[in-house]
Amino acid sequence: MTDKNATLIPEQGWHCLHLFYHVEYGQWQLLSREEQNSAKTNLATIVQEVRAMDSTQLLTLSVVTPKADLGFMLITPDLQTANKIEKQLSLSLGADVLTPVYSYLSLTEESEYITTEEEYVVTLDPETKRDPAKLEAALNIFRERMKHYRQERVYPTLPDWPVVCFYNMSKRRGEQRNWYALPYDERRKLMQGHATVGRQYAGKVKQLITGSTGLDDAEWGVTLFARDTFQIKAIVYEMRFDPVSAEYADFGEFFIGIQLPLDELFRRLQL
Repeated sequence: MTDKNATLIPEQGWHCLHLFYHVEYGQWQLLSREEQNSAKTNLATIVQEVRAMDSTQLLTLSVVTPKADLGFMLITPDLQTANKIEKQLSLSLGADVLTPVYSYLSLTEESEYITTEEEYVVTLDPETKRDPAKLEAALNIFRERMKHYRQERVYPTLPDWPVVCFYNMSKRRGEQRNWYALPYDERRKLMQGHATVGRQYAGKVKQLITGSTGLDDAEWGVTLFARDTFQIKAIVYEMRFDPVSAEYADFGEFFIGIQLPLDELFRRLQL
């Protein structure tokens, strides 16, 4: 008999869950002050316990627009754990107080268009390529850089930067523009140009791309972290002119949140 509580850990990557809620203030006001304090303590305890879990991260967000009031971003290896935490968060402030308005499930992943050693060597100057010692030194630097890149893509550490933007996206499969009908080399070349734009925002925007094909309605989830909204607006605007976005991308709703500690989040939400 299958163990219903057996771990569901993917072969590669961690589960990523974005959750957005409205606060039902009418329902909240029906609670006594003691019940409200108990509910807030319950949510704080859940958040503290989740953050103490191995390889698990949980962000608490105040959502800026009326699309939602608060949001959570969860990263954890085990799907069983993600499912349990989602149920706990949804009921944390009491029955019917939090109404889910949007959710998204995805997996952290490595890009299939990552630069290979052979491609990197082609970019080196002739003198470096001719000198075995210089070539090996350059390759060692490249390997370390790619190791760090893979780690941050597949097993990331989420930054504490205050502005968080989330949206989903898919590649077009229409009659005139079909990303999946393009040869791999052409897709790779287009994505390298796309990545060049992103690198211009190093230190200003941190980007986490998570895969959701077969897991949710779109194909990727995109989470952007920044210290101010200008950088979010700038990178998304500039990316729109890149052929990968301009010709082949479809975008979902955008959610903007501010990372806040729970005590400030409760004040912001007037709970």
